[in-house]
Amino acid sequence: MRIVLLGAPGSGKGTQAKNLIAHYGIPQISTGDALRAAVKAGTELGKKAKAVMEAGQLVANEIVIGIVEERLAQPDAQKGFILDGFPRNTAQAQVLDEMLKRIGRGGIDKAVHLHVTDEEIVRRLLERARIEGRADDTEPVIRKRIEVYNAETHPLLDYYQKQNKLTTVEGVGSLVEIFQRILGALK
Repeated sequence: MRIVLLGAPGSGKGTQAKNLIAHYGIPQISTGDALRAAVKAGTELGKKAKAVMEAGQLVANEIVIGIVEERLAQPDAQKGFILDGFPRNTAQAQVLDEMLKRIGRGGIDKAVHLHVTDEEIVRRLLERARIEGRADDTEPVIRKRIEVYNAETHPLLDYYQKQNKLTTVEGVGSLVEIFQRILGALK
């Protein structure tokens, strides 16, 4: 199964991706994790991405696309994958569709949108920042990330809806409840 998880930062995509990995036995491809690892390692990619991420902006398409294509071409992604944090805009979704055809992976089976209110996202991310000490999760940056998401990423819902691949799941509740909603949507 080839799944795209959509939702604002802090909507629970990463948490639910881990549940889907265990359930389906397919890899999670998280651009956020890959970018943070590159920043931490101080790679050229990481240096380019660091300033953009700290300002709450989206990292350039070509950087993100390069990371994703390398990962999707690996053997463990052959039977399926979960994309978390990519695509982030319609242009990336179109490139993803072309990329999947080019590397022989077929198309996306389902796009799952985790719906969470803006205020709940702010609450979750401020709590995560407190617990994990994440410098990129200050309230002004969180609000900017939500604004960018609404402008850039939200149009993806229409993109996948037009392909009859979108399902929206309420992202508030216990982790088990949310996961059961996702599994129901994927049937």
